[in-house]
Amino acid sequence: MLRLKNAVIYDPTNNKDGVKEDIWIENGKIAAEPKPEVVKELKAADDLEEIDLNGKIVMAGGVDIHSHIAGPKVNSGRVLRPEDHRRDNVARKGKLRSGVGSTVPSSYVTGYRYSLMGYTTVMEAAGPPMKAKHIHEEFGDLPYIDKGFLVLSGNNYFVLKFISENNQQALKDYLAWLINVTGAFGLKVVNPGGVEAWKEGKRMRGIDEKGTNFDLSPKEILLALAKAADDLELPHPIHLHTNDLGSAGNYKTAINTMKLLEDYRLHITHVQFSSYGKNEDSKIKFAMATDEIAAEINRQSKLTVDIGQLVFGEATTMTADGILEYNLHKLSGNKWVNTDVEMETGSGIVPMNYKKKNLVNDIQWATGMELFLKIEDPWKVFLTTDHPNAGPFTAYPWIIKLLMDKNYRKDYISDLNDKFDEYTDLSSLDREYSLSEIAVISRSGPAKALGLKNKGHLGVGADADITIYNNIEDNDIAEVFAHPAYVFKSGKMIVKAGELLDNLEIGKTLVTKPEYDQNIIELIREDFQKYYSISIDNYPVTDHYYDKIEVIPCVTKE
Repeated sequence: MLRLKNAVIYDPTNNKDGVKEDIWIENGKIAAEPKPEVVKELKAADDLEEIDLNGKIVMAGGVDIHSHIAGPKVNSGRVLRPEDHRRDNVARKGKLRSGVGSTVPSSYVTGYRYSLMGYTTVMEAAGPPMKAKHIHEEFGDLPYIDKGFLVLSGNNYFVLKFISENNQQALKDYLAWLINVTGAFGLKVVNPGGVEAWKEGKRMRGIDEKGTNFDLSPKEILLALAKAADDLELPHPIHLHTNDLGSAGNYKTAINTMKLLEDYRLHITHVQFSSYGKNEDSKIKFAMATDEIAAEINRQSKLTVDIGQLVFGEATTMTADGILEYNLHKLSGNKWVNTDVEMETGSGIVPMNYKKKNLVNDIQWATGMELFLKIEDPWKVFLTTDHPNAGPFTAYPWIIKLLMDKNYRKDYISDLNDKFDEYTDLSSLDREYSLSEIAVISRSGPAKALGLKNKGHLGVGADADITIYNNIEDNDIAEVFAHPAYVFKSGKMIVKAGELLDNLEIGKTLVTKPEYDQNIIELIREDFQKYYSISIDNYPVTDHYYDKIEVIPCVTKE
């Protein structure tokens, strides 16, 4: 048994805001405090280890709800960017492997860097079903952290076919089958209908226009998928990358989508990229629409978002929204790669460099920061950079400092474009996040939104994923969150004094297994054999692709 003494606990799930207590750990879980006679027996048998934290800040391990860390798109990003490998590299040390990469690090380095920041659970945000084996192979090279992936479904042939036939039962069974055979955690929806239409040479705007070969609008696709996710009781709702993402004036599409689905659970990802107004009188066209977006999020009860906060400097944009990447390529002139995954999705990759003096980039940065400060309930908004799209996840500690320290934020603004205050009202926002609110947006909230009942908190029975920080009164906030004093994963110490220990282990893969009618396999077999280049019998991810898995129950109703 392990006892962490004199911890100052920030655990919003259990209403602990700076409470000084001991934490007890047994068999990888948070345990109840044993009776005094049991403690005495443990000490006598030398079965009790104690660490005095001397008032250090203690939170559950960080949970990243949206990141791109594994799979063919990420691997293509590494191939596209050899220059990224040279910027940052990690030498071999003991059992720790070497690796490279700044914005798109190699697998082992990704696991190391998340762990060194105190993050213990990460969700890969977009996986094509046909490439799921690749994702799981790469998961096997992501040390320490628990992880899962969201399977792309918004432009899938069978999804569109069943919706066009108004066959909701077949759609539900197909999605459940897809999650099972790919080893996925939930459903990702990217520019629903828009990617398929673009493959057919069409450009759809908003959510009402019809443009696919199946004569469907995004509105019809969204309603069917949201209903299916709720009916299957998936732990996490559809994880949505909205239509018209990245375009000036797209906030109207985002708000129309939020209103359309307000009766369903919904998570909108990297909402910063969906929150732009349009000013026809301005040379740059981009304008802020954070008031409108924040007001709608504040109004709704079933909606959560993550920000996708832009970080100045090098980034690698990668998304299943192939049309967005093509537009970025044309706009920036940067190199570009695009991929069509047969029957299922598409993707693109373009390097970017976000610059502090670039007014459009400044507006994008301010959009994310304003949403953080204008969304009233921190349980609705989560910390992400859409890694590596808006910047690397390693920037989280500095984003936290921007949220907690208004003076630092105002000093930071002074380095941006001279016209910054003409386009944003960020300089006038004085809100500062508390430590408890930081705990919500970086672990408790994402865990709750993902339906991970054993993550994001320090209650009895929770996974003993624990991060211990030095006191912020005596240290720089960003440095505190960048270099935890200790990190425990499943009760085992993996970081000490800011250094990664070499007790190398691979964390669990989180999956769900919704029930479905087995007849769905025969219903799709003919089309599958006709159009796919792979046999349906060779399509599923088999057990040898997994190291350790944890099945998260499909139960959302109390």
